Amino acid sequence: MKIGVVGLGYWGPNLVRNFLGHKLVEKVIACDLNEDRLTQIKVKFHGIETLNDYQKLLESDVDAVAIATSVNTHYDLAKQALEAGKHIWVEKPFTSSKAQAEELIRIAESKKLNIFVDHTFLYTGAVRKIKELIDDGELGDIIYFDSVRINLGLFQHDVNVVWDLAPHDLSIMKYVLNGKEAVAVSANGVSSYNCLENIAQMSVHFKESSCFAHFHVNWTSPVKIRRIMIAGKKKMLVFDDLVYSEKIKIYDSGVEFKSPESIHNALVQYRTGDMYSPQISHNEALSSAAKEFIDSILEKRKPLTDGKNGLEVVEILEASEKSIKQRGIPVYLNNHTV
Repeated sequence: MKIGVVGLGYWGPNLVRNFLGHKLVEKVIACDLNEDRLTQIKVKFHGIETLNDYQKLLESDVDAVAIATSVNTHYDLAKQALEAGKHIWVEKPFTSSKAQAEELIRIAESKKLNIFVDHTFLYTGAVRKIKELIDDGELGDIIYFDSVRINLGLFQHDVNVVWDLAPHDLSIMKYVLNGKEAVAVSANGVSSYNCLENIAQMSVHFKESSCFAHFHVNWTSPVKIRRIMIAGKKKMLVFDDLVYSEKIKIYDSGVEFKSPESIHNALVQYRTGDMYSPQISHNEALSSAAKEFIDSILEKRKPLTDGKNGLEVVEILEASEKSIKQRGIPVYLNNHTV
């Protein structure tokens, strides 16, 4: 297989490395308008072919194109690649709007091409283990999903903090809470330095009224936190991505009502038991993602993180932006009204 990578900023070189390391990839062509980046990639990967013209990349014999450019360019670059008959890999978020995502999916399906959206965390051992625990009923019925992803980070010039940071944890939420249907989003945010929100809080409401998800994203925090808490009626889980060992901790803790009477008369008992940390795989997620992309093409099937997966995340992001502009008024998804 031959793969082109367009965009050699922060993430592009990682894609080049992982595709070159795959046994079924015989050639990678790196493409960028910036000549300095092309020079750097040649030094890092001796003998790699480079181009500064995207149209020439599309006219080449590559089977697929990986797009690692700014969000506002994803749609145009992806559409051109699909129309040229190339499978596509697109960085998160998939597109800038739900309508764009839907059009790309239609084109791909009409041409029998694959779309892969790089929701990298779904290929980590930690997130795979979390899904396994939830699917096996280890936590019981899920009552909340709470995410904090904050740091003193890079301000993006084309998207706000929700579009930049929230796709990671939204994709995790959709994956591990598979089966729970999101129906509405409410969000609030503030722009401290420019017109793009740098701090935001977002809530996702599910059809099952007993479950709730909350997200806190922030570019202007004095500390870096990458933490998810998931509570079930049986046990609770904490996932801290910034630690190497014990990334996941399971707490045998919960709340129990000892009376079937009204909540005012019920006897509430708080239960605190043991904590344990399950063993997880530490394989590089991007390597696993590259394998899934290539395998899905060769096996003529959709990948785990396909266009529909990307669309679902984009729809929530788009709704959050509308809600922020309306000071937190809920915005409904998929034509839901209640």
